[in-house]
Amino acid sequence: MIRVPILTAPTASGKSALAVRAALAAPVPVEIIAVDAFTVYRGLDIGTATPTVAERHGVPHHLLDIVDVTENYDVARFVADAEAAVQAIVDKGAVPLLVGGTGFYLRALQRGLPTTPPSDPEMRRAVEAELIARGLEALLAEIRAADPAEEARMQRNPRRVVRAVELLRRTGRVPGDYPLRPPAFACEVIAYGRAADETTHRIAERTLGMLRAGWPQEAAWLAAHVDPDTEPQPTVWQALGYRDALAVQRGHLSVGAAATRIDLATRQYVKRQATFIRTQLGATPLTEAEAARLLAARLAGGAGEV
Repeated sequence: MIRVPILTAPTASGKSALAVRAALAAPVPVEIIAVDAFTVYRGLDIGTATPTVAERHGVPHHLLDIVDVTENYDVARFVADAEAAVQAIVDKGAVPLLVGGTGFYLRALQRGLPTTPPSDPEMRRAVEAELIARGLEALLAEIRAADPAEEARMQRNPRRVVRAVELLRRTGRVPGDYPLRPPAFACEVIAYGRAADETTHRIAERTLGMLRAGWPQEAAWLAAHVDPDTEPQPTVWQALGYRDALAVQRGHLSVGAAATRIDLATRQYVKRQATFIRTQLGATPLTEAEAARLLAARLAGGAGEV
């Protein structure tokens, strides 16, 4: 089985830049596969901090800008795309490097996908209508009554909650009850973090830069293609900060007020990511320098086998 390194860190840690530096310094050709639930969407480059062509420095990147914002893109589709990309990279003699911070995508690559049955469209629509009528908390309570651990795994994601309730009512089992399909390759997770004060500074600097670079206009473009008020919340509108950026464009928030709100939400998200990396991925965060050295060693070894 192929062993593939994963570089992960909470948002605003600079993992994309670190991955490119490591790829350029490696003695073998390296290609990067993005592990991000939102950089897959075309047109969301500013708000998702998608690496620009210049920032990629000629290193091939995969799974960026591959679907329209009107499409649904889920973890099962991502895993299929990522596995195909890994195999294609290895087949041409290069080394794949997975880079990103979307926890449930990373966990699915590491452990495999649940063998849950296909969705029932009619029941799914019924649960979606219930979400609108009764609210997220009522559906979460139903999941919690069946399995408190499953409620925690939902991370308050409406689409995941709807799917779990649909499955629970149809089969009496939550998604976590289903066995996992074995992963197609072995993953070695290399994780790092930054000090809290440095993270706070980086988040503030990045947020303000993104708002000044056209994020509000990008959010308005998204709203023209996908109604942000649709229930359940469209996947693309779950991306951090887009609603606040849209409020700036519509004159409901100042840039400063939006930045304050986005900064707070991002810091909270960073804490959740750090916890997920430790508890769900089983990785001990290193310093950036330690992660860079370990990544360099792994890339120098090529696409190894386990």
